[in-house]
Amino acid sequence: MKMRTLGACGPDVGAIGLGCMSFGGMSGDTDPSTSFAAMDAAWAAGITHFDTANVYGPHISEQVVGQWIDARGARPSIATKAGIQRDPDHPVNNDPTYLEAELDGSLNRLGVERVDVFYIHRREQAIPIADVAGFMGRMIDKGKIGGWGMSEISPTTLRQAHAETPVRAVQNEYSLWTRLPELGLLDECARLGVSFVAFSPLARGVFGRNVIDPDHPDFGPFRTEMPRFQGENWVQNKNRAMAFHMIADEYGASVPALALAWVLAQGDHIIPIPGSRSAAHIKDWAMADDIILTPDLQAKIDAVLPVGWAWGDRYSAAQSRAPEQYC
Repeated sequence: MKMRTLGACGPDVGAIGLGCMSFGGMSGDTDPSTSFAAMDAAWAAGITHFDTANVYGPHISEQVVGQWIDARGARPSIATKAGIQRDPDHPVNNDPTYLEAELDGSLNRLGVERVDVFYIHRREQAIPIADVAGFMGRMIDKGKIGGWGMSEISPTTLRQAHAETPVRAVQNEYSLWTRLPELGLLDECARLGVSFVAFSPLARGVFGRNVIDPDHPDFGPFRTEMPRFQGENWVQNKNRAMAFHMIADEYGASVPALALAWVLAQGDHIIPIPGSRSAAHIKDWAMADDIILTPDLQAKIDAVLPVGWAWGDRYSAAQSRAPEQYC
């Protein structure tokens, strides 16, 4: 697999990373052996950046990744996150004391002394971002993290934070059906030398091997709440997705590989992190970096999936409380 640099001074990693949320059972039942097989397939394909978080399980994903590292003797680049907590009155916590305690717990579960990226999973607006950036600088000085990042943030927040302590990566949703980062965030990351880590690059499973329907047993409650999967919105979105599936068939590529190739083509600083607990599914898209989007292929994709094609909001009102809305 081709390599990309994780931040201006970060490590070189595979152009595609692995999202490990599903190892915590957040997309259906799983077990460590299944997750191990998925990580084995990813590692064999040259995928060297694994992304997890303390809330995936909670804690289960980090534990399983740590067990795999110990069993295989491998040392992937690791990113983890903290800041979301299961408290309806205080769902986002960026207090430095809390963040360091969570970071220490993550390091213990992962069985490592340092992670390459530590993200605030969401920004707590009551705490100045400069204070969070200063804390992250201290964690770098302590050797607990190689760099830091933020998830679901705006270009303005990035500029403010980067001025205090250089940011290694920003992780926001980005795919053929979620194009918001094109409104300034992708450009700002490129200008500052910050990697843009695209989560849900396969559109929550819409661009998987098969389109995932709401009646699928692994659909899960998180997707059920999303307006794009509801009623007439889903009817329209599935029709568009099936048109993209036809393009992939004509080209001779798997649907997820073509969807990832599109994301990769949007900038050399972009690292998509599709998630899966299935080794077979990982093999479907592991060679996406070999696909070249010719002008003709790009035009076909644009024709069926123009900017703004998706029906419905990407999040419900409750899910939209923490992500920064900047447009």
